[in-house]
Amino acid sequence: MNLKTIGRHLREARVLWFSLGVLSVALGALGVVLPLLPTTPFLLVAAFAFSRSSQRWHDWLHRHRVFGPIIDEWNRHGAINRKTKIIGVGSMIAAFSLSLALKLNPMVLAIQGIALTCSAIFVLTRPSPPEL
Repeated sequence: MNLKTIGRHLREARVLWFSLGVLSVALGALGVVLPLLPTTPFLLVAAFAFSRSSQRWHDWLHRHRVFGPIIDEWNRHGAINRKTKIIGVGSMIAAFSLSLALKLNPMVLAIQGIALTCSAIFVLTRPSPPEL
């Protein structure tokens, strides 16, 4: 492999990482308003992908007024703040309640119930960030 080939592979990898970052931010933003779509995991993936592809976008994400604190709390403390926990678990309950009201197939309800219960347990067992 020569230097030109290596350079091309590195550029291609950066494009893929950047694309993953943009997609993850978009999914994380949707997760803010859609109850079944999580926000934090997508933002963490985006931060990781941007760290491999674009310092400018990485810095933007970390400075973002909504997304930045979520990433910072996770990076510093492995923590999810109380408000985010309440919104997240509340959204899970609302989504499952809607599924019950729509009388979805019992198998679908069972799978959704297991997935949401596991997600809620994960969210609720994360520490809260220390008070400042």
